[in-house]
Amino acid sequence: MSQVLAVDGLRKSFGDLVAVDGVGFHVESGETYGLLGPNGAGKTTTISMIAGLLAPDAGKVVVAGEEISVRSTRGRNRIGFVPQDLAIYPDLTCRENLVFFGRLYGLGGDLLKSRVDEVLEVIGLTDRADDLTKEFSGGMKRRLNIGIGLLHEPTLLILDEPTVGVDPQSRNAILTSVENLSSAGMAVLYTTHYMEEAERLCDRVGIIDEGTIKAEGTRRSLVAMIGEKDRIVLSGDVEPAADELRKMDGVVDVYPGDHRLDVMVAQASSILPALLTRITEAGGSVSGVEIEEPNLEAVFLHLTGKALRD
Repeated sequence: MSQVLAVDGLRKSFGDLVAVDGVGFHVESGETYGLLGPNGAGKTTTISMIAGLLAPDAGKVVVAGEEISVRSTRGRNRIGFVPQDLAIYPDLTCRENLVFFGRLYGLGGDLLKSRVDEVLEVIGLTDRADDLTKEFSGGMKRRLNIGIGLLHEPTLLILDEPTVGVDPQSRNAILTSVENLSSAGMAVLYTTHYMEEAERLCDRVGIIDEGTIKAEGTRRSLVAMIGEKDRIVLSGDVEPAADELRKMDGVVDVYPGDHRLDVMVAQASSILPALLTRITEAGGSVSGVEIEEPNLEAVFLHLTGKALRD
């Protein structure tokens, strides 16, 4: 992988309000990097500076080797920016919107036609291509918004809260599209205040609050930082094996219940087969297994002292 985006020391104030204060991170090709934080944390201000729409007070942004500036288009043609607010024309069809914006990107002829067809397929709107977008649901409009950002085959795709206000089906379609783009090698910067989206999509996450990055890393490394453990819930004839499980390396504690054991472990996926074997050796049997992994909500609460949705 190669580094597509490098952000260093970004700072932006609006009067006495410091909206972004020394933010820095990087994104590799084929990686989805999530900025996870509540509304007002500085996510949109940060990506507006990255996209070259807002001049920073300090710091710099480099995309594909080019420093980004509001005074120059160099490097900005490598970015696909999908804003939180819809940027489509309701009185044009889906295809007409894509053609219009494709021409703004400098595309034309057979290349533009093929890119429109490819994007329609990616966003799942081929069968609605010739319908007026004012007739679209909120989720379909969001998907078209993403398609516009993909037309010129950007190196970096920036998505600012792309699932706000959409129905569950459209939300899943959007998330699936992002997963496919990342798998195809695109670098994706994704802002959200939905913990479950960050956990599903993001290879690494930067937790942002009050304009600063509080911590960053993979979900596993962030959870490990605050010492959270996995919980394995075993049901069946398992209680007699409790003492044997406590002796195992990697088991933190065991809590017996009614025909169940709650086993706290460092990493569930690596120890589960050995747990099941030990229960069988102790004369027990397992009828059900549930694994509950600690999540980013717990990390955010630990780092900021407040819930993600506050």
